[in-house]
Amino acid sequence: MSLQGQHAVVTGGGKGIGESIARKLSEQGAKLTLMGRNKDTLDATVSSLQNAQAVVCDVSDEAKVQSAFVQAVERFGNISILVNNAGIADSAPFAKTTLEQFQKIMNINVTGTFLCTREVLPAMLDSKAGRIVNIASTAGLEGSAYIAPYSASKHAMIGLTKSLAMETIGTSITVNAVCPGYTDTEMAQLAVDTAASKTGKSVDEARAMIAKQNPQKRMIHPDEVAEMVAWLCEQNSSGITGQAIMIA
Repeated sequence: MSLQGQHAVVTGGGKGIGESIARKLSEQGAKLTLMGRNKDTLDATVSSLQNAQAVVCDVSDEAKVQSAFVQAVERFGNISILVNNAGIADSAPFAKTTLEQFQKIMNINVTGTFLCTREVLPAMLDSKAGRIVNIASTAGLEGSAYIAPYSASKHAMIGLTKSLAMETIGTSITVNAVCPGYTDTEMAQLAVDTAASKTGKSVDEARAMIAKQNPQKRMIHPDEVAEMVAWLCEQNSSGITGQAIMIA
């Protein structure tokens, strides 16, 4: 129970990678606040965890983020772990991508990470301790066709990670990014369905095609991401900061 007594916030914590992270942190003894936009999804996950609460929050809205973090602290106290997992993806040729689509992705993936991190950082600086883990993507390390806004947002998230890590050196705060390849989640299934519809391939063929984009030619399991996040949150990972760690 290496995280016993720690208060962890996981955004986008109701399903997919966020749910797996929440379960792993709970196993390690952390008190959990799961944030997301869908109350029913959050409640379903929280009901299966100990010492957990659900807080509805749109991470791209400054006022809602401020209110959500006040609510989180009221029950479980100061936040010592923040996992910025909330994110969206879309696929389209660059020339057909609208400004609205671009801004929506940037607002949730980048602005959301900024707003949530800003809420927890003062208390972490006061205590000179804390863990911030940003769920980026291999798309944040290299470009990829038809996902320019998503790739740009994940590059920005990694840049934010590295910059904040430099600001917090000299404390026991660490800031890292975890960069999964295509992961077996609902978001990946949407990519599979889109690929199938655009190429005329079967769903199984499209899934195999997308899985081959990962170096190991397979989908990553959400639990693999959760294991890395949990390790980065432990005391014995205090020497790791400012890193973008691939899981692919």
